[in-house]
Amino acid sequence: MRKTVLTIAGAAGATALTFGVLNAQGGAPAMDTSSIESGTYVADAGHSMVSWSVSHLGFNDYYGIFGDVAGTLELDTADITNSSVDVTIPIASVVVPSEGLKEHFFRAGSEGGAPDFFGPNPEPARFVSTSVHSTGDTTAEIMGNLTLNGETHPVTIQAELSGMGNNPMNQKATLGFHGTTTITRSQYNVNFGIPFGIPDQVPLEISVAFEK
Repeated sequence: MRKTVLTIAGAAGATALTFGVLNAQGGAPAMDTSSIESGTYVADAGHSMVSWSVSHLGFNDYYGIFGDVAGTLELDTADITNSSVDVTIPIASVVVPSEGLKEHFFRAGSEGGAPDFFGPNPEPARFVSTSVHSTGDTTAEIMGNLTLNGETHPVTIQAELSGMGNNPMNQKATLGFHGTTTITRSQYNVNFGIPFGIPDQVPLEISVAFEK
């Protein structure tokens, strides 16, 4: 699975700019990460997203995407442990193949009860890092708190630098990341279908670009 998201930490491959050389998939030329600068990077919301998948009762996989991820990366290339990330993920703009499922996501609970999923007008989710640790020349482990559906719990993201350079459209210095994590959805009061065999564990794949 491609690594992604709040992967900000991935940008700083290792302490003291020991980013090393990252070979892109498919045999693309290696990136020279020595030019990456410390500072504040802002998420390119139009090109940043979190995708998820669940098994449909063991028959096939079902997918969805939360787009327009916004937030900031504070990057310290001299000491990655000083880096941090703070991003929000709009829940109401979820994209799924079925309009019926989307309507169900935001349906109010029956007879005043709790909704099956998020209910009407859900607040955006938010991830705020608490620590960043290098795990390789261009990889990092980002620990933090995810607030979703009124609940906050710790999650750990495995992050990797996926691209860097000046965006040819706006000339801004840009860092791209892939990250992965898995959440337990029942912790966030999203319980529908668990007794029927729809998994409680939901893998997330995050793809984000940060611009300086």
